[in-house]
Amino acid sequence: MSVSWWVWALLMLAIAAMLAVDLFLHRDNHVIGFREAATWSGIWIAAGLLFGVILWAWQGGDVAGTYFAGYLIEKALSIDNVFVFAMIFAYFGVPAAYQHKVLFWGVIGALVFRFVFIFVGAELLETFFWTAYLFGAFLIVTAYKMAFRHDEQTPPDRNPVVRLVRRLVPTDPAYHGDRFFTRVDGRRVATLLFVVLIAVETTDLIFAIDSVAAILAITTSTFIVWTANAFAILGLRSLYFCLAGLLRRFVHLHYGLAVLLAFAGVKLILSETPVGKLPIPVTLGVIVATIAVSIAWSLRSTSARSETPEPAQLP
Repeated sequence: MSVSWWVWALLMLAIAAMLAVDLFLHRDNHVIGFREAATWSGIWIAAGLLFGVILWAWQGGDVAGTYFAGYLIEKALSIDNVFVFAMIFAYFGVPAAYQHKVLFWGVIGALVFRFVFIFVGAELLETFFWTAYLFGAFLIVTAYKMAFRHDEQTPPDRNPVVRLVRRLVPTDPAYHGDRFFTRVDGRRVATLLFVVLIAVETTDLIFAIDSVAAILAITTSTFIVWTANAFAILGLRSLYFCLAGLLRRFVHLHYGLAVLLAFAGVKLILSETPVGKLPIPVTLGVIVATIAVSIAWSLRSTSARSETPEPAQLP
């Protein structure tokens, strides 16, 4: 799918405008409640779906179907980001009022990282056919780790990039309001909030590799891949505040995400075999069914667990 430069420019302008509105409405660093988060989640999801409808009218059902498949898989994988962000915020004890600011700038970084990865990855797949096998194998290995080693999380302060930043940049181990930098004894230093931002950015960098590879298994159209990523990522902050208190209910979701990554890996490998690319309706069906089953399984398991009475204590 070839897209003119002015379409890219118009899209970037629209995304920048939406981000500016979001930043303006949250300039007072207030604590995000569930109702506000749900409203913003609805707005971002509606924007993503509306863009798909525009694509349908502009380019037809096949292109729109490809976009929706990419959007769904990116949205599902972003839930795993929420788990890790919650762990980082809890580990560093980030005040609730400052979490939105960290996530806002985290999203800006995520958009930049994905933009670079998408164009590099698409170019590699178009130029060297064997990179499909490498990306496919990478996704399958990542799926195995997500399914069976999901709980093996490295403490955020042991993140190599976080440790390097702390070594190179003078850092004060405390929060100074919502500032990333401040002055202590006349010297400009980074605050603990900046360290948290670095932890969030580097974590998302790792997730970006998985998610971009997964959507490139669906299409190598840079416009479709980036827009699906962008609209999924734009709602990540609202999704976090909606789900932060409910994460304990999604106990089996990582299995579903692992299935999606493995499916994307197999799909990417098959694309360079006589089998060819799987039809978009099949891809959409697998994505929707996998997400629905893993969420339903999680909710049913945690509901049954909460209804199980506690064993009586012996006197």
